[in-house]
Amino acid sequence: MGRTANTVGDRIEDLLGGIPPGRSRDLAEELVRLLVGLYGDGLTHVVDIVRSHDPELVRRLAEDELVGSLLLLHDLHPIDVDTRIQQALDRVRPYLGSHAGGVTYLGVDPDGVARLRLEGHCDGCPSSTMTVSTAIEGALRDAAPELTGVDVEGVVAEPAAPMLQVGMGPPAGWQPPTPARTGDWVVLPETGPPSGRAVSVPVAGTTVAVCAVRGTLYVYRDTCAACGAGLDGSTLEGSVLACAGCGARFDVRLAGAATDGSPAHLDPLPLISDSAGTRVALAEPVPS
Repeated sequence: MGRTANTVGDRIEDLLGGIPPGRSRDLAEELVRLLVGLYGDGLTHVVDIVRSHDPELVRRLAEDELVGSLLLLHDLHPIDVDTRIQQALDRVRPYLGSHAGGVTYLGVDPDGVARLRLEGHCDGCPSSTMTVSTAIEGALRDAAPELTGVDVEGVVAEPAAPMLQVGMGPPAGWQPPTPARTGDWVVLPETGPPSGRAVSVPVAGTTVAVCAVRGTLYVYRDTCAACGAGLDGSTLEGSVLACAGCGARFDVRLAGAATDGSPAHLDPLPLISDSAGTRVALAEPVPS
């Protein structure tokens, strides 16, 4: 996956997030808005001219990853949202095959939420529920950034603590683990501000790799699925992690799926953030 409007936008947001609130940040955000608006107006004129001469050429241009991402950013993409969502699901289905049954697209509701139904079940993998939901949501948000949300029905969770990537807090009704299971969730060490690289840290005898994408943390076992090397220092371009050892690329928002379509994928670990801190769940209970 090369550079796209999404990956550049992610990096811009990371950089803006590092500027303390105040006049400097306001000026930086205004500068970004002016530049995006200028290029958007220019791109609109280009598309209008191209369409007036050859309407099919606009569709062919949209097939290019970079051009297509720019057309999406400025609401100029010639392919409707339903078709883009179906295409995104077709791309992600081969990866979901080992985790769940079929996924049916139910449409986008009036509030802009894409609704899907998952048929089958998730078992045999401690993080199956998180893996399936994350993969589907990530694929749809990349293909249709205008969506306000993604609702996946039919994911059967395993009878364990909620398995989520980091968010605003645990789901409603969540209760802390019983004393017998307190070792399952371990506080994640501080990794510092986002740096555009994976950071490896030890957690209760296990080394994990932490990736920050647009303020959201993703945690994986510190092993490249392609070469077996550690991931510390591997570079992040948007949501794509490139292994520092072999260069293999994985999308951390798609549960670590390989971007080249191969079956290899990183091993994701559940993460929650609440009043007790940011904690990661390990596959085996941590000895007390």
